[in-house]
Amino acid sequence: PDKMPLDASAFPYEVQVAFFVFDLLSDRWDGMSGMYLGKDWAAAHFLCEVYKIDDIPTVIYFAKVYETIVVSTRSEELARKQKQRDNQARAKANLSG
Repeated sequence: PDKMPLDASAFPYEVQVAFFVFDLLSDRWDGMSGMYLGKDWAAAHFLCEVYKIDDIPTVIYFAKVYETIVVSTRSEELARKQKQRDNQARAKANLSG
């Protein structure tokens, strides 16, 4: 249970709204490496106006904090997968050479 992800409802209202806005923003990916670059924030203010968000600075702050965590996690995953592929390639080369 201590490793289970928290449900969004466990967070304060502003954080829940930040998750909502974050999910609506489109993702940016590097085309060459496949690395996740984060969200495209161009539509953030528009979304906050459409959904009549009162405390925009706080919501954007929490969304950016969340983005930092997501980008870091995805970068670590990509690095781990790349290392695994490199190890597999070396193992194949050692078997055939």
